[in-house]
Amino acid sequence: MISFFICLAALTALVILDARKKINLLHPLPLTLYLPAALNVPLLSYWFYQLTPPALPEVLRMAFLAAPGLFVFYLWVRLNVFPFRPKKTRRPGFSATKNRLRIMMGGRFLCYAGLWAFALEIFLLITEIVLLGKQDIPRPLFIANIVYGILCTFFILGNGILRIFFTSRRLSIIWRLAMLMTIWIPLVNIIVLLYVCRLVYEEYDFALYREDLHLTRADSEICKTRYPLVMVHGVLFRDLKYFNYWGRIPKELIRNGARVYYGNQEAVGTIVTNAEDLQNTIRAVLKETGVEKVNIIAHSKGGLDARYAISRLGMEDTVASLTTISTPHRGCRFVDKACGLPDGFYRGVANFFDRLFRSLGDRQPDFYTATRQFATAESEAFNRDTPDSPKVYYQSYMSKMKGSRSDLMLSIPWLMIKPLEGDNDGLVSVDSAVWGEFQGVLESKSRRGISHGDIIDLKRADYRGFDVIETYIGIAAALKEKGF
Repeated sequence: MISFFICLAALTALVILDARKKINLLHPLPLTLYLPAALNVPLLSYWFYQLTPPALPEVLRMAFLAAPGLFVFYLWVRLNVFPFRPKKTRRPGFSATKNRLRIMMGGRFLCYAGLWAFALEIFLLITEIVLLGKQDIPRPLFIANIVYGILCTFFILGNGILRIFFTSRRLSIIWRLAMLMTIWIPLVNIIVLLYVCRLVYEEYDFALYREDLHLTRADSEICKTRYPLVMVHGVLFRDLKYFNYWGRIPKELIRNGARVYYGNQEAVGTIVTNAEDLQNTIRAVLKETGVEKVNIIAHSKGGLDARYAISRLGMEDTVASLTTISTPHRGCRFVDKACGLPDGFYRGVANFFDRLFRSLGDRQPDFYTATRQFATAESEAFNRDTPDSPKVYYQSYMSKMKGSRSDLMLSIPWLMIKPLEGDNDGLVSVDSAVWGEFQGVLESKSRRGISHGDIIDLKRADYRGFDVIETYIGIAAALKEKGF
């Protein structure tokens, strides 16, 4: 009886310490000891009941079972509801403690626990089969124990997979489909799951890295340029209120001291039309802020709109710098081929896009003209008639895909551009994007590369060996150092 109370006190103390986060009962070592018990509750309950003195009243015999049973139940709830506890860090308000990352890393922990449980279940099943002939174990109990263990294992794995599936941002659609398609294929499903767990850890580790950067740069206002930033989008997009063309980039620029505005030009407007919109935007920004100039960061066709506004609409005295990113300054031979399509078909497609973007807010949509302005002959004439202003600092950046599978949305254009113009980002070649002071080609360390959409954080995704947000913070910081 004394031993019962000692055991009860010890288990209660462990639960209290774990609940108050003084210890971690789900540390790998105690978890290794706990899982065999959790997977064999029916059988262990039977054996433990047999070990209690038969002379004791039935109530006391059941009480002996209740103490360890409640302890196992507590750990089961803890494992499946709060499996992951971030380590204590010096980071105030550390983002990794936010629900999404906590749930995601909990899913990774559960997947590993589930795989360990699966291995244990196979070992225990073999052991129980051997013991069945030597021990007085009722066959129904033996079968019930096997079913119980299998269900527990699948519950742990399922919980982990669902957590990752719905919370990871780095997990692509392809890998989500791979998880669904291979879930019932032995060995393959384990390989896929282990790779997914690796991606999850990289995502979490990247969150640690980014938070460290935030702490290092706290109050430094590294992006506080002398002149505000005007970010100018490319073709087929608008500056929408609830879907930012630039993804997470503007928020981080503002967080680090930048003043950010948007071009607010049309989605399929011509260079002239959009340059006039940009002219109005710049004037509005100057009036609001009281500064003399702005810095323009433009992506794709936005760079051409900005160049026209500077050189042809007299905005050279109001623009300190123009940074173009993946802008087709010298056109696209891919568009030359497209212009060879039957004119009636081309105009039919153009009319469809004009109607679509007129409904989204474009006042003067002209898909036919706007897209044909990317042709190499049109670009040559544009460059001849739109010389750079000596009053403005021009610089350019470019990214590239490393293969057609880098971005499935741009696979076909990449395959068409590659033999014609060489390295490209799925829409624009590297040679075409070079303008002013060329700052180089942005690449990732992975085999994926960085596409035309990746460079503006279109998918809100992080790629191995490339931080798109830090790229723009670096651009703003460099402009600040140059006095802009």
